[in-house]
This record gives sequence, C-alpha cells and structure tokens, in this order.
Amino acid sequence: MHARSVSLVIAIGLFLAVQPALALPGDSDTCLDAGYRSKSKGPLGEDEKRTAHEACQRAMSDSSNIMEKYGLQEADFDIVGRQPNDQSQVPLLEGQR
Repeated sequence: MHARSVSLVIAIGLFLAVQPALALPGDSDTCLDAGYRSKSKGPLGEDEKRTAHEACQRAMSDSSNIMEKYGLQEADFDIVGRQPNDQSQVPLLEGQR
C-alpha cells in the first residue's frame, strides 16, 4: 500500500513537471506592448526581447481567437524579427546567380 502511494505522488509530480507553462494574465499585454515599442522605438534589449517572446508564445497558446493570435504573432515578429518576404533580399548562394 505504501509503494502505491509513493508511486502515485511521483506520477503526479512528473505530470506537473512536464506541463507546458500556462499563460499569465498580463502576457498578451506584455507581448503587444513590447511589439509596439520594438516597432516604434527600435530594438529591445536581449533580456526584454526574451521575456516578451516567451510572453507572446504563452499568450498565443492560450488564445483560441484567430484574430488575437494573428495580432500576437505580428507583435512577436516585431520583437524577434521576421524573415524577408521579398526574394531579392535573400542572399544568394555561390552559383545561384
């Protein structure tokens, strides 16, 4: 009986340890504010960029509204940078000219 109780406690502990981080109440605001600052005032510091990116990821995973996810993703792109859409901006490899 004691072994069963110990194994149950261990199983619950492992289950809680591998759960994804839940979104915090201010994650969406943190993400959108950082995206605005990054776009209007220039690049953010590395710590602020990491914190804001993590907040964006948590807020996107918590939201079920596609329009909200789009806004959060756009803000995240402004924070971490985005890939160029124009193929003329992509550097060519040797022999591709």
